[in-house]
Amino acid sequence: MADRERDLADRLPKEFVFGTSTAAYQIEGAVDADGRGRSVWDTFTAEPGRIADGSTGAEACDHYHRFPEDIALMKELGAPGYRFSIAWPRIQPTGSGPANAAGLDFYDRLVDGLLEAGLRPMATLFHWDLPQALEDDGGWLNRVTIDRFADYAAIVGERLGDRVADWVPVNEPNVVTLMGYGVGIHAPGKELMFDAMGVGHHLLVAHGRAAIALRAAGATSVGCANNHAPIWPASDDPADVGAAKIFDLIWNGHYLEGMLLGRYSDDLMMLCEDHVRDGDFATMRQPLDFYGINYYNPMRIGAASEDAELPFDFREVLGYPVTDFGWPVVPDALREWLIMFRARLRAAVPPIVITESGCAYNMGPDEQGVIDDQPRIDYHQAHLTAVAEATERGVDVRGYYAWSTMDNFEWAEGYTKRFGFVHVDYETQVRTPKRSFGWYADLVARHAQRA
Repeated sequence: MADRERDLADRLPKEFVFGTSTAAYQIEGAVDADGRGRSVWDTFTAEPGRIADGSTGAEACDHYHRFPEDIALMKELGAPGYRFSIAWPRIQPTGSGPANAAGLDFYDRLVDGLLEAGLRPMATLFHWDLPQALEDDGGWLNRVTIDRFADYAAIVGERLGDRVADWVPVNEPNVVTLMGYGVGIHAPGKELMFDAMGVGHHLLVAHGRAAIALRAAGATSVGCANNHAPIWPASDDPADVGAAKIFDLIWNGHYLEGMLLGRYSDDLMMLCEDHVRDGDFATMRQPLDFYGINYYNPMRIGAASEDAELPFDFREVLGYPVTDFGWPVVPDALREWLIMFRARLRAAVPPIVITESGCAYNMGPDEQGVIDDQPRIDYHQAHLTAVAEATERGVDVRGYYAWSTMDNFEWAEGYTKRFGFVHVDYETQVRTPKRSFGWYADLVARHAQRA
């Protein structure tokens, strides 16, 4: 192990948890197996032009059938944390009614396998795969979906609450709101612009209702996984600065203030007030055992033209290397965001876990079968160093879950982007650990020596 990795392992807190993350629709496949219902992503991917390569998650990594092999790889990796998501359509095929026994049985086997391998399960209840039957009734625009989600959380909590260590009710409510209902890049493909803000409110209330249900079922560690990004104005022009502030509220402030403070800013309340009911803010402000941050890159925002549907637009972040996704690699922005987050909210901030951070680099096996993904090593090295620097400044960060355990179906990009420590050949389903896998394993082992 090089000196910089040794130094990094020694700088992170002794109790720091290393992990990896996945999501059900991105890896499981088996969309017609054992009574699983149809999700909005099954519908969305079937629509021509929605996915970059025309693919679907119908097979993905076939994790549903190959999870013992994947658990063995995770055990070899040695990172104790594993964040996965439960597919709501496997548990309730139409989003309501009795549980599908086969679906619950699958997650029973998965969780038991993780525990037998010495891994710490972190389960996400909703990672975007809403049952299509609920979307047909309005989806997250329909307040009834909150009640259905609470019922689903109770079912899963009752079955798995005695063994799952950590819970995340909703993954990235801001992404679902903006990308799924606002501009239509993700399922269900609505283009409601600001009229989508009711979706965000309903997701926050659903998060709170699910947290209550999970705790009633015995869960002892409930958090969140919110996508956060530093928002940089495109210039010093007041119009650009104003546009960046608006977007920062929509992307960051709305969700962290809703969860942690039980309120919205006056500027955004007007967009949500038709959806707010008595008691909603108290419900969404449930005590959190950890605050999960999904971080990838900063965003540069400028003022849009007068005839644009939204008052802001996205500009290129200049002066930094980019991943194969075109995302800028700016680890210092993560450190600064963590420090500013704590400084702004102080006692309201629970212990923090980086629930996702990762990078797309598409290199495959060479003639010897080696996958030399040095840029991925550099990415995680730099971002973990940023986390270490934040902890040295007093920020309580307790874990880092790298995205992703393995290459997978990358939503609207299909199979064109690879984020994993493990390469997946989608034709043969052969798994091949990359060089980054060995690097992460060595780092985790070095850190474990401090315990």
